[in-house]
Amino acid sequence: MKSATYERTAAEEDRVRDAVEAMWSAISAKNVDGVVSCCTPDFVQFSMAPPLRTIGPDATALAAWFATWRGPIGHESRELGIAVGGDVAYCTSVDRMTGTKTDGVRVDLWFRSTLGLRQVDGRWLIAHEHESVPFYMDGSYRASIDLLP
Repeated sequence: MKSATYERTAAEEDRVRDAVEAMWSAISAKNVDGVVSCCTPDFVQFSMAPPLRTIGPDATALAAWFATWRGPIGHESRELGIAVGGDVAYCTSVDRMTGTKTDGVRVDLWFRSTLGLRQVDGRWLIAHEHESVPFYMDGSYRASIDLLP
């Protein structure tokens, strides 16, 4: 029999997972408003693309990025780990983004992701996102985009 604490934690982990999936569904559909609604107003992002840090969900930049894709943006998560404590949570995963850019370039990229979430008015929202691609430390500093999980 599960303890009440475990059931509450498992239920919160499911709600956090749902929040993350909602964000990725909105990204896949290139729905700017949907992505922004998944984030806190003071959202902090450390993205693979410049700049080093973005504060607040940037709807204009997101719309411009979506415009560089033909059709939906594919997504797959592996090794999703979720930790919940009170009104904060974090998730780690290895994610895959696929699709075709407007210039015809096909994207198939695995990257690392960490999300920090806060519960605001009973709803889990993404407060922080950090994405990264490892790089070769052989002096070339090339992105290791050939790595697979």
